Order: sequence, then structure tokens, then C-alpha cells
Amino acid sequence: MNGREFYHAAAYLRLSRDDRDADGHKAVSDSIRSQREMICAYIDGQEDMELYDMYIDDGWTGMNFAGVR
Repeated sequence: MNGREFYHAAAYLRLSRDDRDADGHKAVSDSIRSQREMICAYIDGQEDMELYDMYIDDGWTGMNFAGVR
């Protein structure tokens, strides 16, 4: 890229507590799909960037660690 900096970007997608199916189980939501589409479109539009990896937070929070109540 002619000596210009090039970036490998990671995407972080977060599944909200509200993103559950009718039985209360986690579901891949429209929110996750939308986040994925928006992030990929943004990165694809950057000449100095490519997607390295994608991480999805499936509802875990800091409150899930052992001993935290």
C-alpha cells in the first residue's frame, strides 16, 4: 500500500439480554445480523483495513464470573 499503514480489524458483536426467543433461550437476533452487516460494510469500504476476526458476546457479563453475585 505504498508505505501506508494497514490495519487488521476485529469486530465485536454483543447479544443483548433482550435478544431471546419465546422460550427464553438465546437466539441470533436481528440485532446481531444488523451489527455484522454494518461492521462488514464499513470495513469493506476502507482501503487500509481488513477484517481479521469476529467476536460475539453471547450474553456473558462481568456478573457471570465465579464468586460475583
